[in-house]
Amino acid sequence: MGPMNAARRFVEDLGRRGLLTATQKVGVQLYGSLALTGKGHCTDRAILLGLEGCAPESLDPKAVEPALERIRSNSRLRLAGHHDIAFDEPMDVLWHRDQVLPGHSNGMRFTALNQASEVLAREEYYSIGGGFIRQANDLAADAQKSTTVTVPFPFASCDELLAIAQKNGLQLHELVLANERSFREEHATIAALDKLWSVMQVCIEQGFAAQGILPGVLRVPRRAPKLHQQLLTAKSKSPMQEMDWVNAFALAVNEENAAGGRMVTAPTNGAAGIVPAVLSYYDRFEPGATREGIHRFLLVGSAIGMLYKLNASISGAEMGCQGEVGVACSMAAGGLVAALGGTNTQIENAAEIGMEHNLGLTCDPIAGLVQIPCIERNAMGAVKAINAARLALHGDGTHKVSLDQVIATMRQTGEDMSSIYKETSQGGLAVNVPEC
Repeated sequence: MGPMNAARRFVEDLGRRGLLTATQKVGVQLYGSLALTGKGHCTDRAILLGLEGCAPESLDPKAVEPALERIRSNSRLRLAGHHDIAFDEPMDVLWHRDQVLPGHSNGMRFTALNQASEVLAREEYYSIGGGFIRQANDLAADAQKSTTVTVPFPFASCDELLAIAQKNGLQLHELVLANERSFREEHATIAALDKLWSVMQVCIEQGFAAQGILPGVLRVPRRAPKLHQQLLTAKSKSPMQEMDWVNAFALAVNEENAAGGRMVTAPTNGAAGIVPAVLSYYDRFEPGATREGIHRFLLVGSAIGMLYKLNASISGAEMGCQGEVGVACSMAAGGLVAALGGTNTQIENAAEIGMEHNLGLTCDPIAGLVQIPCIERNAMGAVKAINAARLALHGDGTHKVSLDQVIATMRQTGEDMSSIYKETSQGGLAVNVPEC
Protein backbone atom coordinates (compact mmCIF):
# COMPACT_ATOMS: atom_id res chain seq x y z
CA MET A 1 0.00 0.00 0.00
CA GLY A 2 2.79 2.43 0.87
CA PRO A 3 4.59 2.01 -2.47
CA MET A 4 1.30 2.36 -4.36
CA ASN A 5 0.50 5.56 -2.48
CA ALA A 6 4.02 6.89 -3.08
CA ALA A 7 3.92 6.16 -6.81
CA ARG A 8 0.51 7.80 -7.15
CA ARG A 9 1.63 10.88 -5.21
CA PHE A 10 4.72 11.24 -7.40
CA VAL A 11 2.61 11.21 -10.55
CA GLU A 12 0.05 13.59 -9.03
CA ASP A 13 2.88 15.98 -8.14
CA LEU A 14 4.09 15.84 -11.74
CA GLY A 15 0.62 16.90 -12.83
CA ARG A 16 0.42 19.74 -10.32
CA ARG A 17 3.83 21.03 -11.45
CA GLY A 18 2.89 20.87 -15.14
CA LEU A 19 5.50 18.19 -15.84
CA LEU A 20 3.32 15.21 -16.64
CA THR A 21 2.97 15.69 -20.40
CA ALA A 22 6.73 16.28 -20.76
CA THR A 23 7.52 13.03 -18.93
CA GLN A 24 8.57 10.25 -21.29
CA LYS A 25 10.29 7.90 -18.86
CA VAL A 26 9.93 7.04 -15.18
CA GLY A 27 12.59 5.24 -13.17
CA VAL A 28 11.97 3.58 -9.80
CA GLN A 29 14.66 2.53 -7.34
CA LEU A 30 13.89 0.48 -4.22
CA TYR A 31 16.15 0.26 -1.18
CA GLY A 32 16.73 -1.71 2.02
CA SER A 33 13.97 -3.93 3.37
CA LEU A 34 11.66 -2.77 0.62
CA ALA A 35 14.08 -4.14 -1.97
CA LEU A 36 14.86 -7.32 -0.03
CA THR A 37 11.25 -8.42 0.45
CA GLY A 38 9.48 -6.27 -2.13
CA LYS A 39 8.86 -9.06 -4.62
CA GLY A 40 7.15 -11.15 -1.96
CA HIS A 41 5.14 -8.13 -0.81
CA CYS A 42 4.01 -7.36 -4.41
CA THR A 43 5.78 -3.99 -4.27
CA ASP A 44 6.51 -4.03 -8.02
CA ARG A 45 2.86 -4.65 -8.82
CA ALA A 46 1.74 -1.92 -6.44
CA ILE A 47 4.12 0.64 -7.94
CA LEU A 48 2.97 -0.03 -11.50
CA LEU A 49 -0.64 0.44 -10.44
CA GLY A 50 0.21 3.54 -8.41
CA LEU A 51 1.98 5.14 -11.38
CA GLU A 52 -1.24 4.62 -13.31
CA GLY A 53 -3.11 6.55 -10.61
CA CYS A 54 -4.64 3.67 -8.66
CA ALA A 55 -5.38 3.98 -4.93
CA PRO A 56 -5.59 1.01 -2.52
CA GLU A 57 -8.99 1.95 -1.11
CA SER A 58 -10.71 2.30 -4.51
CA LEU A 59 -8.87 -0.23 -6.68
CA ASP A 60 -11.01 -3.14 -7.84
CA PRO A 61 -8.98 -6.30 -7.06
CA LYS A 62 -10.44 -7.95 -10.17
CA ALA A 63 -8.89 -5.24 -12.34
CA VAL A 64 -5.34 -5.81 -11.06
CA GLU A 65 -4.27 -8.75 -13.21
CA PRO A 66 -5.62 -7.34 -16.51
CA ALA A 67 -3.88 -4.01 -15.84
CA LEU A 68 -0.55 -5.66 -15.04
CA GLU A 69 -0.83 -7.94 -18.07
CA ARG A 70 -1.44 -4.91 -20.32
CA ILE A 71 1.54 -2.99 -18.87
CA ARG A 72 3.96 -5.89 -19.06
CA SER A 73 2.93 -7.31 -22.42
CA ASN A 74 2.94 -3.90 -24.16
CA SER A 75 5.85 -2.35 -22.20
CA ARG A 76 3.70 0.78 -21.85
CA LEU A 77 2.42 2.70 -18.82
CA ARG A 78 -0.50 5.11 -18.57
CA LEU A 79 0.81 7.68 -16.12
CA ALA A 80 -2.06 9.04 -14.00
CA GLY A 81 -4.33 6.81 -16.10
CA HIS A 82 -4.01 8.74 -19.35
CA HIS A 83 -0.43 9.79 -20.28
CA ASP A 84 1.08 6.91 -22.25
CA ILE A 85 4.84 6.27 -22.01
CA ALA A 86 7.28 3.45 -22.76
CA PHE A 87 8.15 1.32 -19.73
CA ASP A 88 10.86 -1.35 -19.61
CA GLU A 89 10.25 -2.89 -16.18
CA PRO A 90 13.59 -4.77 -15.75
CA MET A 91 15.49 -1.56 -16.52
CA ASP A 92 13.11 0.98 -15.02
CA VAL A 93 12.50 -0.73 -11.64
CA LEU A 94 15.79 -1.39 -9.84
CA TRP A 95 16.17 -3.30 -6.56
CA HIS A 96 19.07 -2.02 -4.41
CA ARG A 97 19.21 -4.80 -1.85
CA ASP A 98 22.58 -3.69 -0.48
CA GLN A 99 21.70 -0.01 0.02
CA VAL A 100 19.49 1.86 2.50
CA LEU A 101 18.23 5.43 2.23
CA PRO A 102 18.88 7.52 5.37
CA GLY A 103 15.29 8.16 6.45
CA HIS A 104 13.89 4.62 6.78
CA SER A 105 14.69 1.05 5.78
CA ASN A 106 11.71 1.06 3.36
CA GLY A 107 12.95 3.67 0.87
CA MET A 108 11.97 4.51 -2.73
CA ARG A 109 13.27 6.96 -5.31
CA PHE A 110 11.21 8.04 -8.32
CA THR A 111 12.67 9.91 -11.30
CA ALA A 112 10.83 11.50 -14.23
CA LEU A 113 12.75 12.21 -17.44
CA ASN A 114 11.87 13.98 -20.68
CA GLN A 115 12.44 12.88 -24.28
CA ALA A 116 16.10 13.97 -24.05
CA SER A 117 16.57 11.88 -20.86
CA GLU A 118 16.88 15.06 -18.79
CA VAL A 119 15.66 14.83 -15.19
CA LEU A 120 12.37 16.69 -14.71
CA ALA A 121 11.74 15.60 -11.12
CA ARG A 122 13.22 13.26 -8.57
CA GLU A 123 11.68 12.45 -5.18
CA GLU A 124 12.36 10.01 -2.34
CA TYR A 125 9.60 8.43 -0.27
CA TYR A 126 9.51 6.13 2.73
CA SER A 127 6.88 3.48 3.42
CA ILE A 128 6.52 3.68 7.20
CA GLY A 129 3.84 1.01 7.75
CA GLY A 130 0.09 0.67 7.32
CA GLY A 131 0.12 2.39 3.93
CA PHE A 132 1.49 5.63 5.40
CA ILE A 133 4.30 7.35 3.52
CA ARG A 134 6.70 10.22 4.13
CA GLN A 135 8.42 12.30 1.47
CA ALA A 136 12.09 12.83 2.24
CA ASN A 137 12.15 16.58 1.63
CA ASP A 138 8.96 17.58 3.40
CA LEU A 139 9.05 15.89 6.80
CA ALA A 140 8.91 19.31 8.44
CA ALA A 141 5.94 20.25 6.28
CA ASP A 142 4.18 17.03 7.28
CA ALA A 143 4.74 17.84 10.95
CA GLN A 144 3.26 21.29 10.38
CA LYS A 145 0.22 19.84 8.61
CA SER A 146 -0.48 17.54 11.53
CA THR A 147 -1.06 20.54 13.79
CA THR A 148 -3.51 22.37 11.53
CA VAL A 149 -6.58 20.68 13.08
CA THR A 150 -7.19 21.32 16.77
CA VAL A 151 -8.92 18.53 18.67
CA PRO A 152 -10.60 19.04 22.06
CA PHE A 153 -8.67 16.28 23.81
CA PRO A 154 -5.13 16.01 22.40
CA PHE A 155 -2.94 13.26 23.86
CA ALA A 156 0.56 11.99 23.17
CA SER A 157 0.72 9.15 25.69
CA CYS A 158 -1.65 6.69 27.32
CA ASP A 159 -1.11 8.35 30.70
CA GLU A 160 -2.35 11.62 29.18
CA LEU A 161 -5.25 9.83 27.49
CA LEU A 162 -6.39 8.26 30.75
CA ALA A 163 -5.95 11.48 32.75
CA ILE A 164 -7.92 13.56 30.24
CA ALA A 165 -10.69 10.98 30.14
CA GLN A 166 -10.90 10.88 33.93
CA LYS A 167 -10.88 14.67 34.25
CA ASN A 168 -13.72 15.02 31.74
CA GLY A 169 -15.74 12.01 32.87
CA LEU A 170 -15.36 10.27 29.51
CA GLN A 171 -14.95 6.69 28.42
CA LEU A 172 -12.13 6.26 25.93
CA HIS A 173 -14.41 5.69 22.96
CA GLU A 174 -16.29 8.90 23.80
CA LEU A 175 -13.04 10.86 23.91
CA VAL A 176 -11.86 9.51 20.56
CA LEU A 177 -15.23 10.20 18.95
CA ALA A 178 -15.15 13.79 20.29
CA ASN A 179 -11.73 14.27 18.69
CA GLU A 180 -12.98 12.85 15.39
CA ARG A 181 -15.71 15.53 15.31
CA SER A 182 -12.92 18.02 14.59
CA PHE A 183 -12.45 16.34 11.21
CA ARG A 184 -16.01 15.48 10.16
CA GLU A 185 -19.62 15.24 11.39
CA GLU A 186 -20.23 12.42 13.85
CA HIS A 187 -22.55 10.59 11.48
CA ALA A 188 -19.75 10.51 8.90
CA THR A 189 -17.37 8.95 11.41
CA ILE A 190 -19.96 6.33 12.33
CA ALA A 191 -20.53 5.59 8.64
CA ALA A 192 -16.77 5.20 8.17
CA LEU A 193 -16.61 2.76 11.09
CA ASP A 194 -19.47 0.75 9.59
CA LYS A 195 -17.63 0.67 6.24
CA LEU A 196 -14.44 -0.62 7.90
CA TRP A 197 -16.39 -3.39 9.59
CA SER A 198 -18.14 -4.21 6.30
CA VAL A 199 -14.82 -4.52 4.44
CA MET A 200 -13.49 -6.78 7.21
CA GLN A 201 -16.55 -9.03 6.95
CA VAL A 202 -16.35 -9.23 3.15
CA CYS A 203 -12.66 -10.10 3.38
CA ILE A 204 -13.43 -12.98 5.76
CA GLU A 205 -16.24 -14.23 3.52
CA GLN A 206 -14.00 -14.13 0.46
CA GLY A 207 -11.28 -15.96 2.37
CA PHE A 208 -13.77 -18.67 3.28
CA ALA A 209 -15.04 -18.97 -0.29
CA ALA A 210 -11.68 -19.09 -2.06
CA GLN A 211 -9.89 -22.33 -2.85
CA GLY A 212 -6.50 -23.47 -4.08
CA ILE A 213 -2.87 -22.51 -3.67
CA LEU A 214 -1.60 -19.08 -2.71
CA PRO A 215 0.67 -17.36 -5.27
CA GLY A 216 4.43 -17.62 -4.82
CA VAL A 217 7.20 -20.18 -4.71
CA LEU A 218 6.08 -21.66 -1.37
CA ARG A 219 2.81 -22.93 -2.88
CA VAL A 220 0.99 -22.62 0.43
CA PRO A 221 -2.51 -24.14 0.32
CA ARG A 222 -5.43 -22.11 1.64
CA ARG A 223 -6.59 -23.52 4.99
CA ALA A 224 -9.43 -21.18 5.92
CA PRO A 225 -12.05 -22.67 3.52
CA LYS A 226 -11.54 -26.21 4.84
CA LEU A 227 -11.55 -25.11 8.48
CA HIS A 228 -14.71 -23.09 7.83
CA GLN A 229 -16.49 -26.10 6.36
CA GLN A 230 -15.37 -28.31 9.24
CA LEU A 231 -16.80 -25.82 11.72
CA LEU A 232 -20.09 -25.51 9.83
CA THR A 233 -20.58 -29.28 9.70
CA ALA A 234 -19.31 -30.15 13.17
CA LYS A 235 -21.82 -32.50 14.84
CA SER A 236 -20.80 -31.64 18.37
CA LYS A 237 -19.60 -28.44 19.99
CA SER A 238 -16.07 -28.52 21.36
CA PRO A 239 -15.20 -26.32 24.34
CA MET A 240 -12.56 -24.72 22.11
CA GLN A 241 -14.76 -24.28 19.05
CA GLU A 242 -14.96 -20.52 19.51
CA MET A 243 -11.17 -20.35 19.28
CA ASP A 244 -11.31 -22.49 16.14
CA TRP A 245 -13.60 -19.84 14.63
CA VAL A 246 -11.17 -17.11 15.64
CA ASN A 247 -8.38 -19.02 13.89
CA ALA A 248 -10.56 -19.37 10.81
CA PHE A 249 -11.40 -15.66 10.72
CA ALA A 250 -7.75 -14.65 10.99
CA LEU A 251 -6.52 -17.20 8.44
CA ALA A 252 -9.19 -16.10 5.96
CA VAL A 253 -8.09 -12.46 6.06
CA ASN A 254 -4.40 -13.13 5.77
CA GLU A 255 -4.80 -15.67 3.02
CA GLU A 256 -6.71 -12.99 1.15
CA ASN A 257 -3.83 -10.61 1.85
CA ALA A 258 -1.35 -13.13 0.45
CA ALA A 259 -3.54 -13.45 -2.65
CA GLY A 260 -3.74 -9.69 -3.22
CA GLY A 261 -7.28 -9.16 -1.95
CA ARG A 262 -8.67 -6.13 -0.13
CA MET A 263 -8.52 -5.83 3.63
CA VAL A 264 -8.32 -3.11 6.29
CA THR A 265 -4.82 -2.23 7.45
CA ALA A 266 -5.10 -2.73 11.19
CA PRO A 267 -2.44 -1.50 11.64
CA THR A 268 -0.76 -3.14 8.59
CA ASN A 269 -1.66 -5.63 5.89
CA GLY A 270 0.66 -8.27 7.34
CA ALA A 271 -1.24 -8.05 10.64
CA ALA A 272 -4.64 -7.33 9.12
CA GLY A 273 -6.33 -10.52 10.35
CA ILE A 274 -6.17 -9.92 14.10
CA VAL A 275 -8.63 -7.06 14.57
CA PRO A 276 -11.28 -8.58 12.22
CA ALA A 277 -10.92 -11.98 13.89
CA VAL A 278 -11.36 -10.59 17.41
CA LEU A 279 -14.16 -8.29 16.32
CA SER A 280 -15.89 -11.23 14.61
CA TYR A 281 -15.49 -13.22 17.82
CA TYR A 282 -17.22 -10.39 19.71
CA ASP A 283 -20.02 -10.11 17.13
CA ARG A 284 -20.65 -13.85 16.88
CA PHE A 285 -20.04 -15.22 20.35
CA GLU A 286 -20.40 -12.49 22.97
CA PRO A 287 -23.95 -12.26 24.36
CA GLY A 288 -25.35 -8.79 23.89
CA ALA A 289 -22.95 -7.79 21.11
CA THR A 290 -24.19 -4.61 19.43
CA ARG A 291 -23.35 -2.26 16.58
CA GLU A 292 -22.39 0.33 19.20
CA GLY A 293 -20.00 -2.19 20.72
CA ILE A 294 -18.34 -2.61 17.32
CA HIS A 295 -17.94 1.18 17.11
CA ARG A 296 -16.42 1.28 20.60
CA PHE A 297 -14.00 -1.49 19.62
CA LEU A 298 -12.79 0.34 16.52
CA LEU A 299 -12.54 3.77 18.16
CA VAL A 300 -10.51 2.52 21.10
CA GLY A 301 -8.40 0.21 18.95
CA SER A 302 -7.52 3.16 16.73
CA ALA A 303 -6.45 5.26 19.73
CA ILE A 304 -4.13 2.46 20.86
CA GLY A 305 -2.72 2.21 17.35
CA MET A 306 -2.09 5.98 17.34
CA LEU A 307 -0.01 5.68 20.50
CA TYR A 308 2.25 3.06 18.92
CA LYS A 309 2.60 5.00 15.68
CA LEU A 310 3.41 8.22 17.55
CA ASN A 311 5.80 6.82 20.15
CA ALA A 312 7.33 3.84 18.33
CA SER A 313 6.45 2.43 14.89
CA ILE A 314 4.06 0.05 13.17
CA SER A 315 6.63 -0.92 10.54
CA GLY A 316 8.00 -4.46 10.51
CA ALA A 317 11.09 -3.09 8.77
CA GLU A 318 11.77 -0.88 11.82
CA MET A 319 10.40 -2.88 14.76
CA GLY A 320 10.16 -6.46 13.59
CA CYS A 321 6.82 -8.24 13.80
CA GLN A 322 6.21 -6.86 17.30
CA GLY A 323 5.42 -3.62 15.43
CA GLU A 324 2.78 -5.34 13.31
CA VAL A 325 1.26 -8.43 14.94
CA GLY A 326 2.19 -7.14 18.42
CA VAL A 327 0.51 -3.79 17.84
CA ALA A 328 -2.55 -5.43 16.26
CA CYS A 329 -2.84 -7.76 19.26
CA SER A 330 -2.66 -4.78 21.61
CA MET A 331 -5.26 -2.83 19.61
CA ALA A 332 -7.64 -5.79 19.47
CA ALA A 333 -7.28 -6.58 23.18
CA GLY A 334 -8.07 -3.02 24.22
CA GLY A 335 -10.85 -2.75 21.67
CA LEU A 336 -12.52 -5.94 22.89
CA VAL A 337 -12.51 -4.72 26.49
CA ALA A 338 -14.11 -1.45 25.33
CA ALA A 339 -16.78 -3.35 23.39
CA LEU A 340 -17.54 -5.45 26.48
CA GLY A 341 -17.99 -2.37 28.65
CA GLY A 342 -14.69 -2.50 30.53
CA THR A 343 -13.25 0.48 32.34
CA ASN A 344 -10.61 2.76 30.90
CA THR A 345 -7.93 1.22 33.10
CA GLN A 346 -8.99 -2.30 32.12
CA ILE A 347 -8.65 -1.26 28.46
CA GLU A 348 -5.13 0.00 29.11
CA ASN A 349 -4.30 -3.20 30.99
CA ALA A 350 -5.51 -5.38 28.11
CA ALA A 351 -3.56 -3.38 25.53
CA GLU A 352 -0.42 -3.61 27.67
CA ILE A 353 -0.79 -7.39 28.09
CA GLY A 354 -1.30 -7.76 24.33
CA MET A 355 2.07 -6.18 23.60
CA GLU A 356 4.06 -7.34 26.62
CA HIS A 357 3.90 -10.93 25.41
CA ASN A 358 4.83 -10.04 21.84
CA LEU A 359 7.99 -8.12 22.74
CA GLY A 360 10.94 -9.21 20.62
CA LEU A 361 8.78 -10.84 17.94
CA THR A 362 10.88 -10.99 14.78
CA CYS A 363 9.82 -10.48 11.17
CA ASP A 364 11.45 -13.17 9.02
CA PRO A 365 9.08 -14.09 6.17
CA ILE A 366 10.27 -17.04 4.13
CA ALA A 367 11.03 -15.99 0.53
CA GLY A 368 9.86 -12.50 1.44
CA LEU A 369 6.24 -13.66 1.09
CA VAL A 370 3.65 -12.59 3.65
CA GLN A 371 2.67 -16.24 4.18
CA ILE A 372 4.99 -18.16 6.52
CA PRO A 373 4.95 -17.43 9.43
CA CYS A 374 2.70 -14.41 8.83
CA ILE A 375 -0.67 -16.09 8.19
CA GLU A 376 -0.60 -18.39 11.23
CA ARG A 377 0.91 -15.61 13.32
CA ASN A 378 -2.30 -13.61 12.88
CA ALA A 379 -4.33 -16.51 14.25
CA MET A 380 -2.00 -16.74 17.24
CA GLY A 381 -2.17 -12.98 17.76
CA ALA A 382 -5.98 -12.96 17.67
CA VAL A 383 -6.29 -15.70 20.30
CA LYS A 384 -3.70 -13.93 22.43
CA ALA A 385 -5.68 -10.67 22.19
CA ILE A 386 -8.85 -12.36 23.45
CA ASN A 387 -6.96 -13.88 26.36
CA ALA A 388 -5.40 -10.51 27.18
CA ALA A 389 -8.86 -8.95 27.26
CA ARG A 390 -10.21 -11.68 29.52
CA LEU A 391 -7.29 -11.34 31.93
CA ALA A 392 -7.85 -7.59 32.11
CA LEU A 393 -11.61 -7.93 32.63
CA HIS A 394 -11.05 -10.31 35.55
CA GLY A 395 -8.97 -7.60 37.23
CA ASP A 396 -9.82 -4.11 38.44
CA GLY A 397 -7.45 -2.32 36.07
CA THR A 398 -4.50 -2.00 38.43
CA HIS A 399 -1.21 -3.44 37.15
CA LYS A 400 2.54 -2.92 37.41
CA VAL A 401 3.54 -2.24 33.79
CA SER A 402 1.86 0.66 31.97
CA LEU A 403 1.04 0.75 28.27
CA ASP A 404 3.42 3.68 27.84
CA GLN A 405 6.22 1.65 29.39
CA VAL A 406 5.60 -1.32 27.14
CA ILE A 407 5.47 0.93 24.04
CA ALA A 408 8.81 2.45 25.02
CA THR A 409 10.20 -1.04 25.57
CA MET A 410 8.95 -2.16 22.17
CA ARG A 411 10.69 0.79 20.53
CA GLN A 412 13.94 0.08 22.34
CA THR A 413 13.72 -3.62 21.51
CA GLY A 414 13.13 -2.82 17.86
CA GLU A 415 16.09 -0.47 17.75
CA ASP A 416 18.31 -3.13 19.35
CA MET A 417 17.03 -5.94 17.10
CA SER A 418 19.39 -7.05 14.35
CA SER A 419 18.31 -5.89 10.90
CA ILE A 420 18.28 -9.49 9.64
CA TYR A 421 15.18 -10.08 11.78
CA LYS A 422 13.30 -7.01 10.57
CA GLU A 423 11.49 -7.82 7.32
CA THR A 424 14.64 -8.47 5.31
CA SER A 425 14.37 -12.28 4.96
CA GLN A 426 18.04 -12.47 5.93
CA GLY A 427 17.60 -14.31 9.23
CA GLY A 428 15.39 -16.65 11.24
CA LEU A 429 12.97 -18.92 9.39
CA ALA A 430 13.79 -17.20 6.12
CA VAL A 431 17.29 -18.72 6.05
CA ASN A 432 16.67 -21.91 8.03
CA VAL A 433 13.72 -23.27 6.03
CA PRO A 434 14.13 -24.15 2.32
CA GLU A 435 11.82 -22.20 0.04
CA CYS A 436 10.74 -25.26 -1.91
